[in-house]
Amino acid sequence: MTSNAYADESEHTEDTLQTVRQNLAEKKAVLVDVREKDEWDQGHLRGSILFPTSLLGDPDAAKAGEKLPQDKILYTFCAAGIRSVVVGERLREFGYEVRPLRPGYLQLVEAGFETAPDESP
Repeated sequence: MTSNAYADESEHTEDTLQTVRQNLAEKKAVLVDVREKDEWDQGHLRGSILFPTSLLGDPDAAKAGEKLPQDKILYTFCAAGIRSVVVGERLREFGYEVRPLRPGYLQLVEAGFETAPDESP
């Protein structure tokens, strides 16, 4: 892999949040929360799937990734946008179509993405 290809793959998606919402509504995509379980427990987005960054250190990370749908776009997000890219790169290696989001959890909530029931950020 050339350094240019690596740079292209390690960037945040250019999809707008409107496009993200549309893809979610049309069931073409899912949100993947790559924050850790303790962060998730403090609040998470409705319908998102937890895939903590710490799973990448697990030798069975590919097996853990099997709970993610292969036929949908995975929009990864975290708290600040850095882990979303790191996990996105690894999930691509497992064959997923990943589009890391730059906005973090709180920014997504502020943009109108719903939290899971009975939770607030």
